[in-house]
Amino acid sequence: MMQTDRQGLSLNNANAEAAKHFADAIDDFNRYAGDPVSKVDAAIEAAPDFAMAHLFKAHMYATATEPGATKEAASILKHVSTLSLDEREASHAAAAAHVVAGDWTKAALQLDRHSMDWPHDALALQTGHLIDFFRANARDLRDRISRTLPQWPEDMHGRSFLLGMHAFGLEESGDYEAAEASGREAIAQNPADAWAHHAVAHVMEMQGRAEDGIGWMIAREPHWADDGNFFQVHNWWHRALFHLDLEQNAEALKLYDDHVRGEPSTIAVDLVDAAALLWRFDLQRIDTGSRWTEVADAWKEHADGALYPFNDLHAAMAYLGADRMNDVDDLLADYRSNATDVSEVGRWWHTYGLPLIEGFVAFKKGDYAAAVELLHPARYIVNAYGGSHAQRDVIDWTLMEAALRGNMQGTAEALAHERLTQKPLSPVNRSFIARAQLIG
Repeated sequence: MMQTDRQGLSLNNANAEAAKHFADAIDDFNRYAGDPVSKVDAAIEAAPDFAMAHLFKAHMYATATEPGATKEAASILKHVSTLSLDEREASHAAAAAHVVAGDWTKAALQLDRHSMDWPHDALALQTGHLIDFFRANARDLRDRISRTLPQWPEDMHGRSFLLGMHAFGLEESGDYEAAEASGREAIAQNPADAWAHHAVAHVMEMQGRAEDGIGWMIAREPHWADDGNFFQVHNWWHRALFHLDLEQNAEALKLYDDHVRGEPSTIAVDLVDAAALLWRFDLQRIDTGSRWTEVADAWKEHADGALYPFNDLHAAMAYLGADRMNDVDDLLADYRSNATDVSEVGRWWHTYGLPLIEGFVAFKKGDYAAAVELLHPARYIVNAYGGSHAQRDVIDWTLMEAALRGNMQGTAEALAHERLTQKPLSPVNRSFIARAQLIG
């Protein structure tokens, strides 16, 4: 008997046991918790020719933004090529192959078309959403789900997760009211939806609602802070940002020590949070002691100057924070050799990755004029590559601080007004304008 997933799509070459493991793995993937890899491995063990299980694993590894995982994804796809694939499975394989090749937008477009043909394919939707995030395409973060959500019946399994993804896409597109409403609706249907919780936290961050944000994180902590939640470190990072915005620096530093690096992770996305938070502490002249060394050591496994520029920017922050200029120079040398037009990632290096790292290096060396010159144009990476608006703010914050420390009054005032327009009640932003007006 043909097996189907929980949305009714066929699962070729799966038996009942494999189909159950696969569906459970998708649920874990949707909620960013549990252990989807072990579950999909169990599905493959139960049905070795079950192509969708192999493809699910390829997607997870390809979007991990880690060199070792990307190699594993390529190996899985090589095996998949020996299997008999139907049209839907072949479409998944093509998308994953584009990511492995460093062509994230080709993968996103492949999955755009895929979801038009198979709108109830939850794996394609969430993988596409992740790809949109990793290439920082706010429009497709929103519209991928906008195109599909109306085609999901209210009672279809997993629909609440689409609401959470839509919330994040709406937030990144600046529609904060709709984003918060969608995120809260998703959580009302499924309190364990870590992505929806995170989307509402982003709304509060972007609107400068730091007190609301802290309350939101505390009230919902039981749903996102357990050890099995993949998003717990990132959510602790968000709470620390709220405290930083209120200039509650001791609280932010304690969150770093107890949770962001309480149990040091070597996962790239967790290292991004650690480096970005420590860099903000340094900008605020908060004593970080020896904390940089551990993070810099952990980045050595991932920062290769070839796979994903956004990660390597954060590795560079860690190397600079730890005063390891040799590691920065090695990374820049890798960048320059890989900054070609062969792949989309190669173009990201050339246009944004290299000047961003050079700008952070200039800042660290106290060459603030050069830092402003490099960071001002390179900060416009939205819809180009990497991260969320909240994550990319570390670039603007560094630019702001460079203008202040370089005594560039006109530039500093202009940048401070830019920030105040977005978050007028932020104590940090108000301190920027006050400092800028004292330059003379």
